[in-house]
Amino acid sequence: MHGNHVVKMLKNHSISRLLHMPWSRFLLEKPWRHAAALWAVLALLLAPQWAVASGTLAPPAPVQQALASATLAGEGQMRFWGLRIYDARLWVQPRFEPSAFDRLPLALELTYHRAFSGAAIAQRSIEEIQRQVPLSSEQSERWQRTLSRWIPDVQPGDRLTGLYQPGSGMRLWLGERDLGVVHDAELARLFFGIWLSPRTSEPGLRGALLGRVVERAP
Repeated sequence: MHGNHVVKMLKNHSISRLLHMPWSRFLLEKPWRHAAALWAVLALLLAPQWAVASGTLAPPAPVQQALASATLAGEGQMRFWGLRIYDARLWVQPRFEPSAFDRLPLALELTYHRAFSGAAIAQRSIEEIQRQVPLSSEQSERWQRTLSRWIPDVQPGDRLTGLYQPGSGMRLWLGERDLGVVHDAELARLFFGIWLSPRTSEPGLRGALLGRVVERAP
């Protein structure tokens, strides 16, 4: 198998299917038997998975309306095998503490580079939540139905902005279109924990999202 065939296979692999598995599991799907393939894989792995950008950015309109004093805590890019999945930005209030992210309202902004169905995002979200806490089958199915009704299909360039409201729930916007509220405080806390909990499956992205807060810490 030549290296360019590996890259072509990765690009043509179902992104929706990738969304349903831990990223590392993809490595186990097929043994790499040729040196050329290994070099191609190594080249992709050497590309940075998370990038922290600099500069002053204004919050999107929904964040400005919901969190008037919000500032950018950090930003990064989720990549898989060199493919861009989404850009992420975290907007927080002045007293925000990474170790207690669930105590104050905050907003997470995701700008997608790939198309996903809302149902696929919901299923993947439940799988990530189960990394934080065990869920019964009934609970996971109920929460997945809730998220499937709430999360829309996305196309490249679409921006989803989620507002976490401690003790209440969470609100979602597609661009500037309000998609409504989920009135479930525990689901909301665990949903945002996908990115912000120490048990996240993507600690590098978590570090990028919290980068400016850590830099400001004494």
